[in-house]
Amino acid sequence: MNTPTRTARPIRVALLGAESTGKTSLAASLAEALTERSFKVQLINEVLREWCEREQRTPRRDEQATIAHEQARQALAPVDADFVIADTTPLMTAVYSQLLFGDESLHPFAAEHQHHYDLTLLTGLDLPWVADGHQRDGPHVREPVDRLVRDALQAEGLRWQVIYGSGARRCENALKAISSIATTHDLTLAEAIKDSKHDAKDRWGSFCETCGDADCEHRLFSALVSGKQRPP
Repeated sequence: MNTPTRTARPIRVALLGAESTGKTSLAASLAEALTERSFKVQLINEVLREWCEREQRTPRRDEQATIAHEQARQALAPVDADFVIADTTPLMTAVYSQLLFGDESLHPFAAEHQHHYDLTLLTGLDLPWVADGHQRDGPHVREPVDRLVRDALQAEGLRWQVIYGSGARRCENALKAISSIATTHDLTLAEAIKDSKHDAKDRWGSFCETCGDADCEHRLFSALVSGKQRPP
């Protein structure tokens, strides 16, 4: 594979999703996969996770804004990279503040910040819920959080794609989504991401370009959970 050309500015990819949907694992897998393809990658870790590990508790309502602003600061800091992969954004903080505290005050800032990303990937609810210390509120909050995130993205008219699948397949599906927007930056960039040595055949047949079309996605996910179609 030829070494890809450097981009004029980093392509920023945001990972959003309810708890226990694999955001952190997917972020790490994407960073590794893009690095293997000779790209320079900056991975932005989840500030909330680091905060909870340090404080050994979940943040109060009055502490949410500080976490959201620090997440944004790290994501937009100048970097020498082709890709910035953000393991969550302030939008997740805003959604949880709304759900847990009835506080919608962070939404304007979070929505404005989200426009800095070239692509938003929403992790699907097809992975089993797993407890994770202070960060887990329980499986019952996943669907409400997922709905609030989708509503926020749609309200802003942002480009986003739901990512399903487990393990390597989830990463491959995310890479397909990234390659679809990389062509707007550089064709050789997109080809380097696709790299036939790494890119397995898509079991859905072709990449869905509807970017969150509810009817299309419902058919795919219904087939997945009913066992009529193997997970991608």
